[in-house]
Amino acid sequence: MILRTLGASIRVTGLAIAFSAIGYSASAAEAAITAFKQAVAEAASSDRDIAAFYRSNKFGAVWTGTTEEDRARRSALLSAMKTASMHGLPASRYDTDRLVRILSDVNSPRKRGMAEVEMTKAFIQIARDMQSGALDPASIDDGIKRNGVYKDAKTYLTGLTESGHPRAYFRTLVPQTREYARLMKEKMRLERLIETGGWGPTVQAGSLEKGDSGQAVVALRDRLMTMGYLGRTSTMVYDNNIEKAVLKFQSAHGLEPDGKAGSNTIDEINTSPATRLASVLVAMERERWLNKERGERHILVNLTDFSARIIDNDIITFETRAVVGANSHDRRSPEFSDEMEHLVINPTWNVPRSITVNEYLPQMQRNPGAAGHLRLYDGSGRQVSRSRVNFNAYNKNNFPFDLKQPPSNSNALGLVKFMFPNKYNIYLHDTPSKHLFAHARRAYSHGCIRLAQPFEFAYEILSKQTDDPKGLFHRVLDTGQETQVDLETKIPVHIIYRTAFTNAKGEPQYRQDVYGRDARIWAAMMNAGVSSPAVYAADMQIPEPEYFSQPQVRQTTRQSQPQTVQVSQPRAQVRVVNQPRYQARSQPQTSRGSSLNLRSRDR
Repeated sequence: MILRTLGASIRVTGLAIAFSAIGYSASAAEAAITAFKQAVAEAASSDRDIAAFYRSNKFGAVWTGTTEEDRARRSALLSAMKTASMHGLPASRYDTDRLVRILSDVNSPRKRGMAEVEMTKAFIQIARDMQSGALDPASIDDGIKRNGVYKDAKTYLTGLTESGHPRAYFRTLVPQTREYARLMKEKMRLERLIETGGWGPTVQAGSLEKGDSGQAVVALRDRLMTMGYLGRTSTMVYDNNIEKAVLKFQSAHGLEPDGKAGSNTIDEINTSPATRLASVLVAMERERWLNKERGERHILVNLTDFSARIIDNDIITFETRAVVGANSHDRRSPEFSDEMEHLVINPTWNVPRSITVNEYLPQMQRNPGAAGHLRLYDGSGRQVSRSRVNFNAYNKNNFPFDLKQPPSNSNALGLVKFMFPNKYNIYLHDTPSKHLFAHARRAYSHGCIRLAQPFEFAYEILSKQTDDPKGLFHRVLDTGQETQVDLETKIPVHIIYRTAFTNAKGEPQYRQDVYGRDARIWAAMMNAGVSSPAVYAADMQIPEPEYFSQPQVRQTTRQSQPQTVQVSQPRAQVRVVNQPRYQARSQPQTSRGSSLNLRSRDR
């Protein structure tokens, strides 16, 4: 009796594997099939999902058969493993050479069964990594509240076997967004650039501006040309063209667009292409963590960009500047996704417990009348006179009162907040501190995200359910009462963190790693085995926590409200919460920019 020798002759050509075999007698064939299936059952028993698939498949081969379909699946898997680094995945994790050795060693039905399950395990590993990311986001930073898109092994195996086109199936696993494709393009561009010498010498100067000349200006000129912000020129003087190029660079890197190469601008210009490449690879991993439908209409907040956008069918329909949480352990804004359910106009600020006991209690212990804009309430919701309270009798652990600020022009939440109830107590809201939006770096809040143009943001949100969103909003505002306006259709909200991304034109944009989260992710990616000569020089630093007071108020000019968006839709549903009446103010306006605000422990 001659046993079929699958793998006695394995040929690997262009990552396609061909198996040759010699014939059987009928009884030998039956015995071989039984031995194969028994080996599959044994090898798969350690994984419930894989075992369930093979039971449903009657322990048939997916990879190690001799049909064209089997060969196509083998070839597609080995190709995906070999080219994993194209997606910034740790290619060493998949150990293609080991799998080929296992296949080469197949000389019996039992070994073929064991090899079958080894291929399945390799497939599940890379399929999950391609679709959901190679890292567990929550294990890297406690501010990343994401779990990736988890699918069981049976789902992947069924999808592969039913696709009919294995290579095409692998392509569907990675994010299908235009952003992911653009990041891939930027990755390849940077890799080619690094291979040819990068951007040239760094700029050795503290600052430069129009009219300056010398070797530092030449270095600045050369780097701007190589980066694509400046056309070919031989000037040695910081002229109009260099000034315009610096403006473009500043805009693409979230800097103050003044055309001067100050210290922050020079630091960003001197950042190596290897570090930019590391940011792109991290952004690709982050895209895999959010590899799901984001909603035809959704809200996207990028914390590093200090911006909030309303997006309809991949088109930005509104954007505004935002203030996000400061870089300290109890103020950083988290990353997560949820759904906006309603607006609250003329909101009450329920002061978060942490702010009450850490900030206001010490003030009231020194002076019971401190923070007079806040009212004191007991556990039953009754207002308490401060004159009846000995604040020094309490500490942060036993203070029994709550603080609230009623609706007013100076309310810490402003005149409107946007609610997507979540366990992190995060939301978007207005703010009376309009001067903060003038800064390029806007990490000042207690964690929530403040909007520069909350009224216009509300008009756009409501435009899908009323033909007069501006009129509706102001009719409610003018009552001075806290009022909840329900959304007829919930809107997905995605709070993300991207130091590398692309704009609407597909142009690469880079931002500073405000909280050091991308540096932590990059360290984890390197530890997992992501490696390339192109990124050896990457330098991603974790910034120190910042403890600072907010900048002083700067006088701003009042601007008129924008035109109302007219959409014929049913009227919005509103619910009034009883609150004191007051004189509502008009909303001071700021220039249009990019912003958004989330988180309810904020002010």
